[in-house]
Amino acid sequence: MAKPIRIGVIGCGAIHSTHCNAIKKIDAFELSGVMDCVESRAQKASEEFGCLGYSDLNQLFENVDAVTLAVPSGLHAEIGGKAAKAGKHVLSEKPIDVSVGSADRLITACRKAGIKLAVVSQHRFASDVRKLREAVQECAMGRILSGDMYNKWYRSQQYYDSGDWRGTWDLDGGGCLMNQGVHYVDLLQWIMGGVKSVQAQVRTAAHERIEVEDIANALVEFKNGAVGVIQGSTSTYPGMAERIEVQGLYGGAILEADTLKYWKVDADRSQLGLYGDGINKQPTPKVEFLSTGSSDSGSGASDPTAIWGEQHRLQFEDFAQAIIDDRKPEVSGEDAIAPLKVILAIYKSAKSGGVRVEIE
Repeated sequence: MAKPIRIGVIGCGAIHSTHCNAIKKIDAFELSGVMDCVESRAQKASEEFGCLGYSDLNQLFENVDAVTLAVPSGLHAEIGGKAAKAGKHVLSEKPIDVSVGSADRLITACRKAGIKLAVVSQHRFASDVRKLREAVQECAMGRILSGDMYNKWYRSQQYYDSGDWRGTWDLDGGGCLMNQGVHYVDLLQWIMGGVKSVQAQVRTAAHERIEVEDIANALVEFKNGAVGVIQGSTSTYPGMAERIEVQGLYGGAILEADTLKYWKVDADRSQLGLYGDGINKQPTPKVEFLSTGSSDSGSGASDPTAIWGEQHRLQFEDFAQAIIDDRKPEVSGEDAIAPLKVILAIYKSAKSGGVRVEIE
């Protein structure tokens, strides 16, 4: 049997335990260390997960083959670049970084070093998400007319005060879209086949001591000609489940918390009356023929760490296999730039008074 890939987790904040737990479930990985610039945090994590703890990056690099980045978003390219220079494969938390320039530098550094770069987008690994994307790509609903994303959560002021990087442009890169909403922005653009342009407005409406938005609204035009809406919030008390709605010429679907809650497609509508079948007042609780049931069911609106797990394991397993097979990870650095560009275009549009911004 091949020797396991020695992997270390950089950053021992809120998400590090999710990384460590996923790694320990994968035979191809050996959790060899955790690292944090605050030595006490590294020591606590090392005791919890039964590995070595480091407060120095270079010491960690000497004892691993790969790393995951669980540090503030604005440090992903900087620390990931150091890992690449040391010849270590990199799995970064979302977003890939907070600017396209930084993201490009990380991608280039990893490419030059000949190592793998992946970015966490674990929701892509949910079975119902994949079913919906397949349906859209294969035109199962007919020509796609619209696609909407709603990520309306709540975060208290104490949440933002809990870390000096939270709610800052430099290290968080943005607010309800860049931090909380990036996952479902990614899913929407991935399912729909890419975003062409946006027109947006953002507000800091319900929080103090943050630099970034807690409400964002955008009109979206997709590359396939469909239109849609992106809504993000961390001021919607008590928080609602994240949702994607897709409407085609022959029917539509609603994805809520990674589970298909509604699906109705009817290509032959010749017997319908003037008003179709009427309004569907209550979506069906489960779409059995499309859903295999994700073990990560539930929303991250209240506490994301409470429902994360299986999809992270699937993505981390893909990362390990990409290293073993010497292939591109399923969510590469290049893939992760797409949602970053959408969010940055929304910010640009909002700062310019809601003008239409094309996405390159």
